[in-house]
Amino acid sequence: MGMPGLPELTIILVIVILLFGAKKIPELAKGLGSGIKNFKDSMKDDEDETQKVATQEPKKIDQNEQQTQQTSTTDTTTKA
Repeated sequence: MGMPGLPELTIILVIVILLFGAKKIPELAKGLGSGIKNFKDSMKDDEDETQKVATQEPKKIDQNEQQTQQTSTTDTTTKA
C-alpha cells in the first residue's frame, strides 16, 4: 500500500472541510504551527542549557577556603 493518490487526497480534503468548515481550517493550521514552533524553541533552550553546564569550569577553591577546609579537617581529626 503506497501513498494516497489525488482522488484519495481530494476525498480527505472534502471531509475535513465538511467537519471543520472553511473558516476554521486556517485557525487550526495556525495553532498547530505555533505549537510546533514553541516545542522546537523549548528543545533548543534545553540544549543550550545543557551545553552551558557542560562547558562551565569546575568551581575553583581559593586559598582561604582551602585553608579553612584543611583546618576544620585537622580539628575534627585531633578531637577524635
